[in-house]
Amino acid sequence: MLSVVNTMVLTGIEAKPVQVEVDIQNGLPAFEIVGLASAAIREARERTRSAIKNSGFDFPNRKIIVNLAPADFKKEGSHFDLAMAVGILIATGQLRSQLPDTFFLAGELSLNGTVKAVPGILPMALELQASCPQSCLVVPAGNSLEAAMVREVCSFQVSHLQDLCAFVNEQQPLAPVTMNDYDDHIDRVNQPDFGEVKGQENAKRALQIAAAGLHNVLLIGPPGGGKTMLARRMPGIMPVMTRQEILETTRIYSVANLLDGNNPLITTRPFRTPHKNASSASVIGGGRIPRPGEISLAQNGVLFLDEMPEFNRDLLEALRQPLEDKEVTIARAQSTVTYPADFALIASMNPCPCGNYGSDLECRCTPLQIHRYLSRISGPLLDRMDLHVEVPRIRYEELTDDSIGCQSGNMRSEVSRAREFQKQRFSGYSFSFNSRMDTSAVRSFCQLDRDSRQILKQAFDKFGMSARSYDRVIKVARTIADIDQCEEIQLGHVAEAIQYRSLDRKYWRNP
Repeated sequence: MLSVVNTMVLTGIEAKPVQVEVDIQNGLPAFEIVGLASAAIREARERTRSAIKNSGFDFPNRKIIVNLAPADFKKEGSHFDLAMAVGILIATGQLRSQLPDTFFLAGELSLNGTVKAVPGILPMALELQASCPQSCLVVPAGNSLEAAMVREVCSFQVSHLQDLCAFVNEQQPLAPVTMNDYDDHIDRVNQPDFGEVKGQENAKRALQIAAAGLHNVLLIGPPGGGKTMLARRMPGIMPVMTRQEILETTRIYSVANLLDGNNPLITTRPFRTPHKNASSASVIGGGRIPRPGEISLAQNGVLFLDEMPEFNRDLLEALRQPLEDKEVTIARAQSTVTYPADFALIASMNPCPCGNYGSDLECRCTPLQIHRYLSRISGPLLDRMDLHVEVPRIRYEELTDDSIGCQSGNMRSEVSRAREFQKQRFSGYSFSFNSRMDTSAVRSFCQLDRDSRQILKQAFDKFGMSARSYDRVIKVARTIADIDQCEEIQLGHVAEAIQYRSLDRKYWRNP
């Protein structure tokens, strides 16, 4: 007897439907899995055999052929276990009927028949929502909250193989998955406040601009100035994530198997801080089975590279394309996967190996050492940093001042207001932030008066700006105008934006 059970396979953050076809034939006992199954799926033979026996059913002592259709692409993952076990039980007549065509199963089986949680349930539910909204998704109980995030798809949870078998035999109903509300699962984490940072008002202003327009920032200054403290407070002034952003980010974490089963929603802005010795695969993404890297896990949040010159040069150069495209494509012999990578990059660095160059302390480095250190940051990568911000040493008077400076709550209100302006301005576009404007949008929304054009021309000639730098100065000026609630870009906005592009002249051109 032939049985067919539906499941899905993951390709990046996308899911595709797969049919598990099971045929039981007379002949020598064998259990073959065909259809470009990975080694992990082939290992399911022993898990499935033990799970069926330990659930009170008989495993057929015949030739079993399992086909994963379509067979033109590689299948990965342990979530095929549940579909294969049910298919075998239907094919041997131990279950009374076939499952409806609208049912999709996903789950890993333990040897005693327990159904274990698997990664990628949210992408599966979202795919069914888009392509087959009348379908039903059966998931492990450990993935129930994740599946419930997609309310448009009817999802059920099972804890044991026997639960699903009892449903197929019409002995008991399946337990539906439910989620009361997104707010019930929001992690109420107290974000660190900018008011805790002494001094550095100029850097705080720059980070507020970056949060408003999703610009990239380079913080440069001597050790102990507060660069890391400032960067860690950036997510706290970004607006609360929208439902769409929550689903986008959670989808990536689901594929990476990084979700908390008790609270499967990523509701706070990600802040990812890879180590300076991290590999390109861990930051950009990769591996034999392409996995999302840190730049994808920072989706809708912040990627912080502390001491950027200490990172591998090839890794830093690999960041250039994702910073432009807002996605990363990982090509392998058997598949090509694209992951989103839309984040704000904050990088920090010292101006020299000892950290004192340009400050009031004596620098112990030779000009050659300074040149080599700064040369680790290539010109094209430096060009992609919208704001270059100097973070000087804290003066004693600032350190002992008990007054509270800019607080995150006030800064967040201004950022939210600026983003609302951008949302209305770009309502008919594919982007929502000033930093993402294309050439036509810059021409439409970034008109400059004569004085602004004149000062920008002077800066262009004096600093030797590239076309990209010129474009980014205008975008930053547009964001500053939005924070100040101005419809038109004014001279002061352009002057402030130019100020954030002057450090490369101080450090990189005259070391």
